[in-house]
Amino acid sequence: METNILTEELYASYKSLLFSLAYRMLGSVMDAEDIVHEAFLSLQGTEPGHVANVKAYLCKTVTNRCIDRLRASQKQRELYVGPWLPEPLVADWPDAAGAGAGGIGIDPYQAYARQEAVSTAYLLLLQQLSWTERAVFLLREVLQYDYDEIAAIVGKSAVNCRQIFHRARRAIHPEDEPKAPSPGLPGHQALVEQFAAALASGDIGRLLNVLSRDAALLSDGGGKVHAAVRPIVGAARVAGFLEGVLRKLEPGHAAKPALVGGELGLVTYAADGEVSGVVSFRVERDRIAEVYILVNPDKLARVR
Repeated sequence: METNILTEELYASYKSLLFSLAYRMLGSVMDAEDIVHEAFLSLQGTEPGHVANVKAYLCKTVTNRCIDRLRASQKQRELYVGPWLPEPLVADWPDAAGAGAGGIGIDPYQAYARQEAVSTAYLLLLQQLSWTERAVFLLREVLQYDYDEIAAIVGKSAVNCRQIFHRARRAIHPEDEPKAPSPGLPGHQALVEQFAAALASGDIGRLLNVLSRDAALLSDGGGKVHAAVRPIVGAARVAGFLEGVLRKLEPGHAAKPALVGGELGLVTYAADGEVSGVVSFRVERDRIAEVYILVNPDKLARVR
């Protein structure tokens, strides 16, 4: 009984931290939840007193299990049909939910999704790193571990971990590239609202006004529903693709604002009210630089 009580206390203390690590490693809500659960089961199965640092043990367990999961799914990822997009963390947009940022009336998953600022663009950048680079980068950048702690978790020297981190950080935040000014949440919100209004009205000219000239669109159907199997590049091509999609929609199709990875996006609904997709964006220099459309039904299971 004492072990169960202790594990419940630890679960409350470390669940969010471990999920944050696993989700960023995998880009999958379901897999991240499974691995966090497995880590606590592993802890519960250890002999009392055999774990000197519980937090480090749990982080190491989650990191190793994430790498094992990535290794096992490598072939599947290589055969994936079309662009791969991460499973989104989606929460109600505050104005639409009738609940403020405090999360009143929101279930635990919704509350967590509100706190977790993990954009689709950021998760895609992380996917470009090797598994070890991703783990070292996240443990240092997100969880603020020192290099000795990271070394104990990933099984490399502290010096090596420092080198891996700086290499990964240059890949995520290139120092030699000028940083585009961020429009901030109000600017991001205004662009997304204009995008949604342009789609709703079928105003392609207005849509072109919110897209950057070299805008790109990635759609993920996973080979299970119709989606573009290659990225679409160029504002005119993106607008033309979206116009074609709109023409094929059944009457009653709707889109509502939502927080997607902590930023304003859209959730689309079929005429029967079922979730049909999630749309998120990367905004740069007061224009939408990338549009991400997720319609793979396997990745929409947690979206209401």
